[in-house]
Amino acid sequence: MTRHLVLLAGLAGLLALQACEAIQPEHAPPGQVREISWSDGDSGHIDGERFRLADIDAPETGTVGSRSGARCELERQRGREAKAWMVSLTRSAVVTITGDHGADRYGRRVLRLSVDGEDLARTGITAGYLQAWPHRNGRAQTPKPDWCGDAR
Repeated sequence: MTRHLVLLAGLAGLLALQACEAIQPEHAPPGQVREISWSDGDSGHIDGERFRLADIDAPETGTVGSRSGARCELERQRGREAKAWMVSLTRSAVVTITGDHGADRYGRRVLRLSVDGEDLARTGITAGYLQAWPHRNGRAQTPKPDWCGDAR
């Protein structure tokens, strides 16, 4: 009889443990981003790791004339606008990694992202904050977009 009570108590404990596990918050689904921050309109940090958007260019935000800075003040202003747009777009959205092309020469993960189920690159191009800049095996297939002209 005592053995049956011990078994029943053990079974009850196991069921209680499973019930507790069932109500624990689940981790984010595979590919879903928990935290994103933007350095500019096409790069930043995802869950603490540096990344860059695949096949996309955004205007630079750095000082005009510096090594990786903007080519003109108009590009720098557009860069600040692109970054602000990205921050706003992704602030409370579901951001998912939809493609991973490995690391670039700077050690950043080159990624494709979706925001609330919509392709981020396509959305940014349509809004005028990003331009296509296709790459293959880490090499640009076209010249870097010119953000200093009148038209985006």
